[in-house]
Amino acid sequence: MTSIAELNPKPLWKHFAKLCEIPRPSKHEEKVVAYILDFCKERGLEVKLDQIGNVIIKKPATPGMEDRKILAMQSHVDMVPQKNADTDHDFLKDPIKAHVDGEWVTAEGTTLGADNGIGVAAILALLESTDIPHPPLEALLTIDEEAGMTGAKHLKPGHFEAELLLNLDTEDEGELYVGCAGGVDINVALPYTATGMPADHKAFRLTVRGLRGGHSGLDIDKGRGNANKIANRIIDIALREIGDLHIASLDGGSLRNAIPRESFSTVSVPAEHAERLVEIVLQETAVIKAELDNEAKLEITIEETERPANVMNPATQQQLIRAIRCCPNGVARMSTDLEGIADTSNNLARVVTEEVDGQHQVRIQCLVRSLSDSARDDHGLNVAATFELAGARVSLDNAYPGWTPNIHSPLLKLMKDVYQDMTGEEPEVKVIHAGLECGLLAKPYPHWDMVSFGPTIRRAHSPEERVHIESVGNFWDYFLKVVQAIPKA
Repeated sequence: MTSIAELNPKPLWKHFAKLCEIPRPSKHEEKVVAYILDFCKERGLEVKLDQIGNVIIKKPATPGMEDRKILAMQSHVDMVPQKNADTDHDFLKDPIKAHVDGEWVTAEGTTLGADNGIGVAAILALLESTDIPHPPLEALLTIDEEAGMTGAKHLKPGHFEAELLLNLDTEDEGELYVGCAGGVDINVALPYTATGMPADHKAFRLTVRGLRGGHSGLDIDKGRGNANKIANRIIDIALREIGDLHIASLDGGSLRNAIPRESFSTVSVPAEHAERLVEIVLQETAVIKAELDNEAKLEITIEETERPANVMNPATQQQLIRAIRCCPNGVARMSTDLEGIADTSNNLARVVTEEVDGQHQVRIQCLVRSLSDSARDDHGLNVAATFELAGARVSLDNAYPGWTPNIHSPLLKLMKDVYQDMTGEEPEVKVIHAGLECGLLAKPYPHWDMVSFGPTIRRAHSPEERVHIESVGNFWDYFLKVVQAIPKA
């Protein structure tokens, strides 16, 4: 089996292979940050941490390029920790098991971390080089991008002299991004009273799995199934027919920025209705599979299980089911200015029952995105109102702005020219419905001229994440040519 460290370009892949060995889920970046600090010190690079924990690195120009403009480069060091339910992996301890699969690099049952590890690896490879001509370089490696953009949000002015910035965090070769959506988290807590499960009831485990999932920005317009919506739909239909059905537990989705692929629910019904519950699940499974013809691996099962300690009180259960039914999910509006681009969306990301300090509650997480800050806030309130009507406590947190496109950007023109010289083709200039850090970076550094690009990555934020090997080589070659084309100051 080919080691990914032996792939070309080796300077980049060897660093990505090393990153795969270092646990770096969002909010737990201390090991990768320590590695990068040691890497810089061993090579005599100027390096420091800012007050929030971002890594800031500087490297002088190579001889003959001292008169060029300073170039800043930026990527985030954290990764989304997603795994399949049957995969034994501890993201705080275990390395990512990356391997070559034909034309792609992927991982065994977990996210790969190519988002944004390839960008970090490219920056480290350039900083390490001794034979690649380059202008004065500044690097910003941010923390906690995936779970709140904490690093970018707390970046202060005064650390950088550059006027140009390359963000290496998009996922389609041949595309240059000059704008992105902003977002806001919707956090919901619905208290409920736990009561004993009726003596004449049987308990069942409803499992939804095998959905494609994906990035809640990049993939939200692809019509993929949402495990939380599917589980709630089946429970609602069964409740309407059987009447006497109780929810004992819910556990669907995992991260706010990942379309939920799996859901696990425990419900109870009178023993006399047990067979009918199974029939309903089978019937609805066939209907849902027919609707979601792009979800070939969708699997829905219902199996008898051990009796739970308690179930949810009926009144709250009814409010919850109806609220999830009504909660907007997916694209709310497509852009009228940018063809084929989602303008505003919501991801019903997480639904879980839990006990906190002896009190039972259902916790729900959503992530609203929009190209417009006002539409972001409006749709966030729409989602919030859905759960407020059910009696839940709702907060809108961690709002971050979008990145307003500048189609007259000098850096964009330079990058288009370089791409055309390399390939004979025009790159696509696009705006992305995902959240890039550029919108936040523009606050402390409003003068920065920014463009984002990267290699081809598919199924980011899911265990099916993979990166195209050839595109990584093309990305590296293009990156270096752009670096060497930076004009004089």
